[in-house]
Amino acid sequence: MTNPDRKTVHKYVDELLDNIVPDADAGKRSLMHQLLYSASRVAQDDPSSLNLKMMTRSLRELRRGFNAFAPYSDKRKVAIFGSARTKPGTPDYEMAVNCARGLVEEGWMIVTGAGPGIMEAANKGAGRENSFGVNIVLPFEQSANEFIEGDKKLVNFRYFFTRKVVFVKETDAVVLFPGGFGTHDEGFETLTLIQTGKCEPRPVVMIEEPGGTYWSDWHKYVKTSLLDRGLISAADVDLYKIVYDPQEAIEYIERFYRNFHSIRYIDGRLIVRLQHAPTELLMEKLNAEYKDILVSGRIEVCGVHAVEADEPELADLHRLKLHFNQRHLGRLRKMIETLSAAVTPEQARTGLFPPSHHLSPMPENGEEADNGDED
Repeated sequence: MTNPDRKTVHKYVDELLDNIVPDADAGKRSLMHQLLYSASRVAQDDPSSLNLKMMTRSLRELRRGFNAFAPYSDKRKVAIFGSARTKPGTPDYEMAVNCARGLVEEGWMIVTGAGPGIMEAANKGAGRENSFGVNIVLPFEQSANEFIEGDKKLVNFRYFFTRKVVFVKETDAVVLFPGGFGTHDEGFETLTLIQTGKCEPRPVVMIEEPGGTYWSDWHKYVKTSLLDRGLISAADVDLYKIVYDPQEAIEYIERFYRNFHSIRYIDGRLIVRLQHAPTELLMEKLNAEYKDILVSGRIEVCGVHAVEADEPELADLHRLKLHFNQRHLGRLRKMIETLSAAVTPEQARTGLFPPSHHLSPMPENGEEADNGDED
């Protein structure tokens, strides 16, 4: 028997959706259709058992991860990374405890890899109620620490890549303590996604004890081996900040979100969503200082677009629209800092909106979604 053609498969998928989610709204149903259609194409491909296991397990892990975070979607979260081998009582360990505790006091939740060392310190400082654990299953080192073990907000992963997807999608800021290959992997992954526009702009903070050289040595490497050789741009160095005090890290993260909320691409234009309306003077400043990031036109105030109907909780946010060149992400970040600097801490306390997570805000070939018929 030959495989059914595309039209027939689409018909089968529609019938399945009619039975399992009859009341789904049109937007979600379209995406569910694409997901099930892609799964049916996998079945028709006659893949190897290994490939099937990888795809099945990946989807299962992502589903579990997203479901664990879903009840807490109204709270912003910080990912804290660092060595699993850092011992209690050391300066970095105690700084991680204090950093997490201070962030929780400001209304944040903490996400760690759930293991020992810096991860344990951060979960300890945050407390079980405000902690998430995104644990990787390893043959050594990585059992869940006592401050998150057994909690419903602990999720175990076999694959690093699915774990990192959840880390990036579900968090709004990253704090990095000294660590090994894993810490650098997570740090560079985040910086790469920000640099290429595959995740929303966010604060990335490197922190260590006063007088330490771990991150300053790393920064020298970035400047001499990457920037000086032209392998990154000067603005890319502004994508992270090195600090030596937990309070400075907390203030840096808080300041970033004093006005900025999120971004979204609509009809080829970047929409920057804000918690406070910009003044005419600020708009003139933005257009004077950041015209280099525009393809054409000006940075303008705009209203809610019909496409944003899928995010009704964000309808009251203020918006800017610009024809962004999609290259100068470091400069875009500086513009966000300029917007936030125009808002006082007192004003910021009156502008709290739930976060909106977009892992890949950049449009693909000018479109926001594919048609589900890819080969």
